[in-house]
Amino acid sequence: MAVAFHALNTPAGLKKLDEYLLTRSYITGYQASKDDITVYSAIPSAPSSDLVNLTRWFKHIDALLRISGVTGEGSGVTIVGFAPVSGAVATPPTGDTKAAAADDDDDDDVDLFGEETEEEKKAAEERAASVKASSKKKESGKSSVLMDVKPWDDETDMKKLEEAVRGVEMEGLFWGASKLVAVGYGIKKLQIMLTIVDDLVSVDTLIEERLTVEPINEYVQSCDIVAFNKI
Repeated sequence: MAVAFHALNTPAGLKKLDEYLLTRSYITGYQASKDDITVYSAIPSAPSSDLVNLTRWFKHIDALLRISGVTGEGSGVTIVGFAPVSGAVATPPTGDTKAAAADDDDDDDVDLFGEETEEEKKAAEERAASVKASSKKKESGKSSVLMDVKPWDDETDMKKLEEAVRGVEMEGLFWGASKLVAVGYGIKKLQIMLTIVDDLVSVDTLIEERLTVEPINEYVQSCDIVAFNKI
């Protein structure tokens, strides 16, 4: 069954999407696809910064669309219901939204999976096509990178290490999912994904001039590239 989201113009719908993105960099799969465009198009405005995971994903997709668009096919995603709420930023499509509005009264009742009507499916496809058409530009090469970030010892605060790494901001650099991997003797390394625009970011420069210098080198001993793939 394809992934489906409810009422993304409501606080409850956005909260569920934020929770869904807690362990994911993209809506489906391991690269940006049409599924991301479909969901991006259904969100009326930039989400609140309180929704950390959703904000990260939204900025990433927005940047990709501005650069060259998204070409991945995805595995299929649908948007179910556009329940109007007081103070909503955008006017939702007309139609019967009572069921979606009722779901929003209780976050626990909001289901990520469900069926959509033909009208909703057509509207979502039209919005996705409109976003893609308006964002077409000369394509710049992009790469997906998997990097190991190693601490000094087992006493290094890995939470602060990751915060320091993600705090590095560069045009064309987008941090993705991460995890801690045990390497022995109580030491763990941070394994993190990132997407770069090749014309704007050099991974070697990123490591040598941003990730292994003060003040980050208080936590980071070294960085190694595990995988490097053109997108």
